Amino acid sequence: MEAKLKSLEASAKSEIDKAITSDELEKARVKYLGKKGELTEVLRGMGSLSPEERPIVGKVANEVRASIEASLQAAKENIKGKELQQKLKSETIDVTMPGKQFKIGKKHPLTQGMDELKDIFIGMGFKVVEGPEVDTVYYNFDALNSPKNHPSRDMSDTFYITEDILLRCHTSTVQIRTMEKLKPPIRIISPGRCFRNDTPDATHSPMFYQLEGLVVDKGITLGDLKGTLEVFVKHFFGGHTKIKFRPHNFPFTEPSAEVDASCFKCSGEGCSVCKGSGWIELLGCGMVHPNVLSNCGIDPEVYSGFAFGMGIDRLIMNKYEIDDIRLLFENDIRFLNQF
Repeated sequence: MEAKLKSLEASAKSEIDKAITSDELEKARVKYLGKKGELTEVLRGMGSLSPEERPIVGKVANEVRASIEASLQAAKENIKGKELQQKLKSETIDVTMPGKQFKIGKKHPLTQGMDELKDIFIGMGFKVVEGPEVDTVYYNFDALNSPKNHPSRDMSDTFYITEDILLRCHTSTVQIRTMEKLKPPIRIISPGRCFRNDTPDATHSPMFYQLEGLVVDKGITLGDLKGTLEVFVKHFFGGHTKIKFRPHNFPFTEPSAEVDASCFKCSGEGCSVCKGSGWIELLGCGMVHPNVLSNCGIDPEVYSGFAFGMGIDRLIMNKYEIDDIRLLFENDIRFLNQF
């Protein structure tokens, strides 16, 4: 067995000397000194030796292990030095070469659109106000004059956290909080994320962006609302854009209306974008319901107001002819680089 150990030592040193890389050296270590290595296999056979032979063979085995480990350490330091030199050589910087051009990011189209909308309304004297995305049923429904049996209150439409806490499904919650804190005159916009229990498809997303506006003061009329929205669409879609009101029903406004804009692509003549009608649905609006004013401590006999709400995602889709809302959230750089 002593001869076998000496032969194994010679074989191990020969293989270690031939190793060029750290990986090759590690394979040699595992081959001879690992748990299933050749030296370990030899030592397992010591059980068959006589009591007199075991100390002698054990001493030789320890010497062989120490010799192999020393060879491994020396080879490791040698290879490590060579690899370091090679790495330094490969990483040498030629300061005379032109620098690399780094790609600079840009704003997401939704952020661009939100910034543009803010600029338009700030230019008309509105202030930007934000509020919590997680809110109560009171601010999301009750204070907005929403009846208990309104379909939007169903769990199939709204994300409830508890019976009284939910993810807001519109930024109208910010309007209520503002009217509770401030006295008229009030002129604000409230942009932000909203959440509805929708199945994602080309026109629906469970998370989307909305911008709502609110004006409360003495003598506010439907004409003020129409004039404000006309200024908005002309700035956002172009000076040739026209709008029209269609009667609608919202629990928090009375009267209420849906607002359509003349198609920005065909100028109202009819095309595939507007489905031949010449008009594109933009937003909902109306005069603030007296009950909503009362809920916020504002006397509806003295003050009146108007409110409007628009989906920023859909405005961007209309403006840039994007046919699938999911493209705005997939973060595909090939798509985003177009804006």
